[in-house]
Amino acid sequence: MGTALQAVVVGSGISGLTTAISLLEAGHAVRIAAAERALSTTSAVAAAVWFPTHVAPWERVSGWGAHTFDVLAEQASAQVPGVVMRESLSLYRESPGEPAWTAAVGNLRPARADELPPGYAHGLRYAVPLAEMPRYLPWLEERVRALGGEVDQRRLRSLDDVGEEADVVINCAGLGAGALVDDPSVYPVRGQIVRVSNPGLTMSVRDEEHPGGRAYVHPRTADCILGGTLDEGRWDTTVDETVGAAILARCADLVPALRDAHVLEQVVGLRPGRPTVRLEEGEPLNSGARVVHNYGHGGSGITLCWGCALEVTALVGGSHPDQRKYCSPPVG
Repeated sequence: MGTALQAVVVGSGISGLTTAISLLEAGHAVRIAAAERALSTTSAVAAAVWFPTHVAPWERVSGWGAHTFDVLAEQASAQVPGVVMRESLSLYRESPGEPAWTAAVGNLRPARADELPPGYAHGLRYAVPLAEMPRYLPWLEERVRALGGEVDQRRLRSLDDVGEEADVVINCAGLGAGALVDDPSVYPVRGQIVRVSNPGLTMSVRDEEHPGGRAYVHPRTADCILGGTLDEGRWDTTVDETVGAAILARCADLVPALRDAHVLEQVVGLRPGRPTVRLEEGEPLNSGARVVHNYGHGGSGITLCWGCALEVTALVGGSHPDQRKYCSPPVG
């Protein structure tokens, strides 16, 4: 590869961690600077199932998503903590044709009539990666450290705060990028979810066009994540009990076994919305350090993370390893 650079990655969510790992694997020195540790970010409360949601432009999203799918599938095969391939069922009242996202999925078939709940005439069966973030994010953070990266918890006023310390600064600040680089196109996409006990479910089920709002059921090891909402422009993170009850009701429409599930908690997170993902090199900082932006992933952080990390590393410069190496346990 070319000259190793000193890189500062701003942000410790899924985009920041995967970008840091990608740069470290390419031979660069990396430090993460973030106001919060990984388990305090929006990424930590995400349902984290591979599925393009509230993100554009598709001509770039499709490539990032396909690459991320492959990396996560490799990690699931290697039993990376928290990553599994989850059997899934998407439900439709009208024929869906071939949605664009299915190109990355591989084995996909129409659902049989006996696999559909009442009220649905169509469905698609497939498997996609799911990451249990309370397990996956610590693994990624440990991977950063094992590769020689550092994590510095600090709140920045601007990217110039770290400009003197770096050859290149990677902006993975998510929703915080709006204020950090004065980007008024960044907006919150409020998402409320309900976490319930798992009554023995092993298949994710979703209906993106449910009359009552989006509905998805994602089983995890010890619980299920039920959702959800896409409330554009809302900064309020207070749980709305009425919204939670509606989520439970429509998810039980999809999976009747959830009617008696025990509610463990309700959580609100703010996704980093933007008309399009910003992944590009920006103007240099006052110090002369280069800047590469990687934010605005909407509801698709887990879906795009490794693909975006790969493109960031290409922009920074230098050859890039096979990302299947990320399946291996932390070294050291």
